[in-house]
Amino acid sequence: MSAEALRNIAIIAHVDHGKTTLVDQLFRQSGTFRDNQRVDERAMDSNDLEKERGITILAKCTSVEWNGNRINIVDTPGHADFGAEVERILSMVDGVILLVDSAEGAMPQTKFVTGKALALGLRPIVVVNKIDRPDGRPQEVLDEVFDLFVSLDAKDEQLDFPVLYASGRNGYASDDQEAREGTLEPLFQKIVGHVPAPGLDASGPFTFLATLLDRDNFMGRVLTGRVQSGTLKINDPIHALDMDGKVVEAGRATKLMSFRGLERVPVEEAKAGDIIALAGLEKATVANTIADPAVKQPIAAQPIDPPTLAMRFSVNDSPLAGREGDKVTSRMIRDRLSREAETNVAIRVTESADKDSFEVAGRGELQLGVLIETMRREGFELGISRPRVIFGEENGQRTEPYETVVIDVDDEFSGTVVEKMQRRKAELTEMRPSGLGKTRITFSAPSRGLIGYHGEFLSDTRGTGIMNRLFEKYGPHKGPIEGRSNGVLISNCAGEAVGYALNALEDRGILFVKPQDKLYEGMIIGENAKPDDLEVNPMKSKQLTNFRSTGKDDAIRLTPPTVMSLEQAIAYIDDDEMVEVTPQSIRLRKAILDPHERKKAKRKEAA
Repeated sequence: MSAEALRNIAIIAHVDHGKTTLVDQLFRQSGTFRDNQRVDERAMDSNDLEKERGITILAKCTSVEWNGNRINIVDTPGHADFGAEVERILSMVDGVILLVDSAEGAMPQTKFVTGKALALGLRPIVVVNKIDRPDGRPQEVLDEVFDLFVSLDAKDEQLDFPVLYASGRNGYASDDQEAREGTLEPLFQKIVGHVPAPGLDASGPFTFLATLLDRDNFMGRVLTGRVQSGTLKINDPIHALDMDGKVVEAGRATKLMSFRGLERVPVEEAKAGDIIALAGLEKATVANTIADPAVKQPIAAQPIDPPTLAMRFSVNDSPLAGREGDKVTSRMIRDRLSREAETNVAIRVTESADKDSFEVAGRGELQLGVLIETMRREGFELGISRPRVIFGEENGQRTEPYETVVIDVDDEFSGTVVEKMQRRKAELTEMRPSGLGKTRITFSAPSRGLIGYHGEFLSDTRGTGIMNRLFEKYGPHKGPIEGRSNGVLISNCAGEAVGYALNALEDRGILFVKPQDKLYEGMIIGENAKPDDLEVNPMKSKQLTNFRSTGKDDAIRLTPPTVMSLEQAIAYIDDDEMVEVTPQSIRLRKAILDPHERKKAKRKEAA
C-alpha cells in the first residue's frame, strides 16, 4: 500500500465521552469484524480493569481499511495520571479527532491532551458525540470548543476545523445536527480528506521513535512507534540511541508487526509513516530512537513528566500474612515492581535501606491504585502506606504540586464544596452556571489537600458531583493542611469478631468489620466518633448464667459495616497507618501493631 493511502490519527476524548464505543463502530462498518464475529463490546478496552472502571488506561493502536485506504487509529487515555503516554503518542500521528459529549462539552482532561496536540501543529476534526442525548446542547458545546482552541493558542488553520455530529452507540455521523440515523461514512470521508498522509522520507536511513513499550513472553520487549524515515526489513541491524545521542545497545530487528484491526500481524518490512511494533532489543525503552547503525542523531522526543505522588509498598507483616496470596516475599515484590517500571515509564521505584519496602512514585492516586489492584489480582500481598506528594525546591523555597480541579455539581451543593475545598487550601479561580441547575467550579489546589477528598466529595454531593483533576504546576508550599478529623477504633486482641461485642461498639462510631471476621491486635475495625484513637475489645462474649429471662436474648441487629474500596482505604489512612492488601481482603491497620511500641513512637515524635 502506498504512503499516500495511509492515515495516522489519534482520538482524544474525556472519560466516558464515548471514544472506545465509536472505535468499535468504525471496526464494524469498515468490515474489520465479520458480521457474525463475536467481539467484546468496547473491544479497545481489553484489560479487565479497563472494563470494570470503564476507562482507557493503556494506549492502543489499531487499524481499519476503508476504500483502499489504511487508517491507523491510536486510542489515548483520558486521565492525566496516564498523561506521560499521551504526549508521546501524539508524535506518531498526523491528525486528531476531538470527541466531545453534546451535553458535557469540553472537559479538563480533553484540554490537557488537546493542548499537546495543537502545540504539535496537528489539525483537529471535531466530533460532537451522543447527539441524541435529551439534554444535548451541541451549539454551545461547539462555542466552548472554539474558545478552548483560542485559549490554547491554536493557529488560524487549526481554528478552521470540520465538525460532525455523531452517535457512536448508534453508529452514525452527519454534517447535520438534526440527523438521527445513517452510517459513519461521513467520518471516514473527513479522515481521508482532512488528515494528511505521513509525507515522510522513505529513501533515507531507517529511524523510529519508541513511544510505547510492552513485554511479550515469547518476543521479550516490544517497542511500538512510527517509522520516521527509511525502510526496515526483518533481521536488519539496528541500534538504540538515548536523548543525548549515546548508544544504549545494538542488535537486529528479529520481529516486525503491523496492526490489522485489533491484531498484531507479522510483516516482512516497514516503510516511513507505518506504525509498527518491533522486537529484538533488550534495553531500549520509550523515548529512545531506534535507527540504522549509521544514524548518530536521535529524534527529538518528549521528556517524561516527573512523578508527583509516592507510596511505600512493603512486605505484608501482619499476623494474617501469607494466608491468601502466594507472592509474599520482598524479592517477588522487587521483581514485579522493576518489571512494571520497565514498561511503565511514568513510574519510579526506589528500594529502602532495610530492603523490605519500596518507594513507588507515579503521576497520581489512580495510576498507583491501578498498579496495586493489578498486583493483588496476581496473588501479591502488600502493606501500602498513605500517599505523600513529592516536594520540589526553587530558589531555596519549598514547592509542591498543584492541580486544576474542575467540579460539576447541583447548585444546592456548591456552597459545601467551595467551603471544603478552601479548607484544603484550594483557590477558587472560576465559578459559572452550566445549565440544568448545575454549577461548574474551577479551583487551583495543592495535590496534598486532595488526597482522600474524593469519597467525602461524593457523600457531600449525594453521589451526583463530577470531579476532574489535572496536574497544573509546582507552586509555593501552602503550609499545614487539616487531615482526617476522627480517630479510629483499634482491636486490642486477636481472633474472630463477636456480634455481641460489635453491638456494644456501635455507639462508639462506624464499624468496618462484621461478626466472624478474622482480626488481630493493632488492626483498625472502625472509625471513632471522637478525634482520638480508642483501643477496644471486639471479641468480648456474653457472660452466661443459668438463669433465663424473657426478652434478654433477642437477636442482635447490627448496622451493615462500611466496606471500603482499595482507593478509599488508601485515601482514608493516616501517616501512622497502613492498608494490608491481599487477593481477597483489604484491611486497615496501624503501622506499629504493638500498643506499647506505638505509644513509645508517638512520644519520640512529640519530643
